[in-house]
Amino acid sequence: MNGISIDRADFAAIAHWVKPDARVLDLGCGDGALFKYLKRQRNISGYGVEIDDINVLACVQNGVNVVQRNLERGLREFDDQSFDYVILSQTLQAMRNGERIIREMLRVGREGILTFPNFGYWRNRLHVLNGRMPVSDTLPHQWFDTPNIHLCTLDDFERFCSERSIRIIERKVLTDGRAVSMMPNLLGALAIYHFGAAG
Repeated sequence: MNGISIDRADFAAIAHWVKPDARVLDLGCGDGALFKYLKRQRNISGYGVEIDDINVLACVQNGVNVVQRNLERGLREFDDQSFDYVILSQTLQAMRNGERIIREMLRVGREGILTFPNFGYWRNRLHVLNGRMPVSDTLPHQWFDTPNIHLCTLDDFERFCSERSIRIIERKVLTDGRAVSMMPNLLGALAIYHFGAAG
């Protein structure tokens, strides 16, 4: 994995899809670690968008140009097609209006890259069968303090895209940092999608 730890295998998968010197908008960028990684690996430029004060400060310390903004209000300050890629990494499930943010991603970017925990992963299903909400590496919160309000499976997301003429360019599914190809909706813990508007 070129020295990437398994918990950052998602960074390597995203970087694989991002062309060198691209303009990138990283939504819900946290401390800017992904943007910093892409800058080092692909020489990207662009911005991170983050709402949390502590994370905004961390972005600045990481050398990331960051805009402090609530994603729920949309991306109206960004022009149409002003970025090559818009990334939303492990944030979709915490959005109140996931459809709106995906449409905004495709408005301001030529292509989107999205990651989310797969609620269809067998360990999550087992937790629910045992009468408990799942807690795992990809879903680390208890039910009472989770920011996650819209959980979905790979099949859910792909149906969503199909019904809205969103073109899935490529998909990668990971568990413990390793790629999953067999029965990914059951055996994959983290979904990573590269998508665009229908051509």
